[in-house]
Amino acid sequence: MGKQRIDIEYPLTTKSHNIVWEQISSAHRLERWLADHVEERDGEFIFTWGEPWTEQDVRKAQLIEYVKYDHIRLKWEDDEVEGDEDSYWEMRIGKSDLTNHLTLLITDFADDDDADGLRILWESNLDRLHRASGL
Repeated sequence: MGKQRIDIEYPLTTKSHNIVWEQISSAHRLERWLADHVEERDGEFIFTWGEPWTEQDVRKAQLIEYVKYDHIRLKWEDDEVEGDEDSYWEMRIGKSDLTNHLTLLITDFADDDDADGLRILWESNLDRLHRASGL
């Protein structure tokens, strides 16, 4: 069974590529809205959810593509183990033709039975991005 592609377009309240890029490409900024702790070493991002005194979920993602001020694409380590070469997750900066404001385009992949849950998770994360940065 393959994975279903999920695309989410999130309108931003800024016209600055630099501000958006900082939020999606640096471990420190990702830590403010995507996970409780994010570390980056040699092209590998380590995401931790949960506090040290509680149960934690730790996942590693390999950086597979990085185009400054455009997009960042990562692949979860466990997707590689499962032999799922085609899935990745990506955050891309787009631009609205109507408002001239930027948009954040999210691409991710999920099993059919997990797709709705993954959409809800991304929407929650994007809400946290807005609260943490005003975007």
